[in-house]
Amino acid sequence: MSGKAPTLAHRLAVSPDVVFRELDGEAVLLDLERGAYFGLNTVGTRIWALIQERASLRAVLEALQAEYEAAPDVLERDLLGLAGRLCDKGLARVIDA
Repeated sequence: MSGKAPTLAHRLAVSPDVVFRELDGEAVLLDLERGAYFGLNTVGTRIWALIQERASLRAVLEALQAEYEAAPDVLERDLLGLAGRLCDKGLARVIDA
């Protein structure tokens, strides 16, 4: 991963080369620069939307906790895992909140 690993104190900036398309609650991200696709399930699609709306990953986590009946540590692990994969693939980058 280039740069910092995402933490709840960070927010993500989406790459300007990424196109997002949603269909029936799931989504695909297309990196126009690399020509690569990245699929998101329903929860991943919601996380993507929240990443673009919220100031920090902590705020994303708080929204997820309000929407999903899952253990907070599971939501945090899944959020940071997806954030890390998005950064690894160049779809987003970590910035300070």
